[in-house]
Amino acid sequence: MTEFEKIYRDYFNDVYLYIRRLSGNEHTAEEITSEAFFKAMSSIGSFRGDCDIRVWLCQIAKNCYYTYLKKSKKTAPMDHEELSELPSEEDTLEEQCMKREEAAQIRAILHHVSDPYKEVFMWRVFAELSFKQIGQIFGKSENWACVTYHRARAMIQSRLEDKSYEK
Repeated sequence: MTEFEKIYRDYFNDVYLYIRRLSGNEHTAEEITSEAFFKAMSSIGSFRGDCDIRVWLCQIAKNCYYTYLKKSKKTAPMDHEELSELPSEEDTLEEQCMKREEAAQIRAILHHVSDPYKEVFMWRVFAELSFKQIGQIFGKSENWACVTYHRARAMIQSRLEDKSYEK
């Protein structure tokens, strides 16, 4: 087994899940993930090791996804279930509907949050990266990533609480 085959085997699922959450679509996630690994294989020599390889692969996949969106000239819907907690069997239908509604509000708000807050929030929530890994992506400290994430979360929370906020 080559080194790249090991990387593919070890990280394919992580990259796929990240793109699945960004796109809300299994088929799109499979295509983008495959494209990202193809690009990574072509440019593995340029990987300097400054960050975790999973971060590097997710960054390539994110860029592939954004290129895909530009080409298709559409915005990808984020799955309501992905943003909210998965409903437990004990949740009533009403509670499930409320969670979906709140997830839709969060999704709408997130589209209006400026960078780097939006990016940091997405890396933390969707890719489940550590603050250290997020800091590496931006060339900043772990503390910067933590503070930026909490500020983004506070912005989203504030807009959720603002009853006059329009989607």
